[in-house]
Amino acid sequence: MDVSKTVASQFHAALSMMEQTVSSCPEELWNVPGQANPFWRVAYHALFYVDLYMQPSEDEMTLWENARDGYQFLGPTPWPPHEQPQADQPYSPEEILAYIEHLRSFVARTLPTVELSAPSGFHWLPFDKLELQIYNIRHLQQHVGDLSTILLTQADREIDWVSMG
Repeated sequence: MDVSKTVASQFHAALSMMEQTVSSCPEELWNVPGQANPFWRVAYHALFYVDLYMQPSEDEMTLWENARDGYQFLGPTPWPPHEQPQADQPYSPEEILAYIEHLRSFVARTLPTVELSAPSGFHWLPFDKLELQIYNIRHLQQHVGDLSTILLTQADREIDWVSMG
């Protein structure tokens, strides 16, 4: 059994579900004024961490070229001053969809080369790369669920389950 291929398939499935949520989001829900974590920011947050945790380590990161500093946080930073960074320039649906495409390619070319038994590369996640990628998929899918719930309850829109990618 090729574990890397299985993990990649589940990443692609979750990314496809995120793509559906972004594509299905009506304009009025994308960036609700006064909302601390609007739809676009939750989508970006989830994708940022897919990107981050696919990197070799925190010391060897090359993030998406359109990443904006601090936009990945949905709450206060874990370091002082422990405040949520401002995100004054929302990402557009097209930008988020482009990030999803970037991540599809990144996952496809990176996962086959990852030594899954190696340490995670992130001191705050004390487990191996295989568990890191399972953790990463769970995190992405949690936010797909959050966003799909918003779509269902506020726009009567459903997204389809994607079982594998």
